Amino acid sequence: MRSTFTAYITKYALSDGIAAIEVEDCFNVSADMVRDAKGASSYFHRNQWHRTREAAIARAEEMRTKKIASLNQQIKKLQEMTFK
Repeated sequence: MRSTFTAYITKYALSDGIAAIEVEDCFNVSADMVRDAKGASSYFHRNQWHRTREAAIARAEEMRTKKIASLNQQIKKLQEMTFK
């Protein structure tokens, strides 16, 4: 029997924020996978879902930091471009 619990989803944290939803485990398929308990075909893998809000916030902050670094690299590359 699958267990249901509240998970904090960070898959779309940078666009939609952190979502708290009821999920059910898919541990018979993968020890790190859960799915939306409402029957939607939404599956989440480890680092996309968390058991605590604190863990979700830490992951979202990590994602935000990496995205800022990536954007800064893109900006630097564009600033260094010259057209002749």
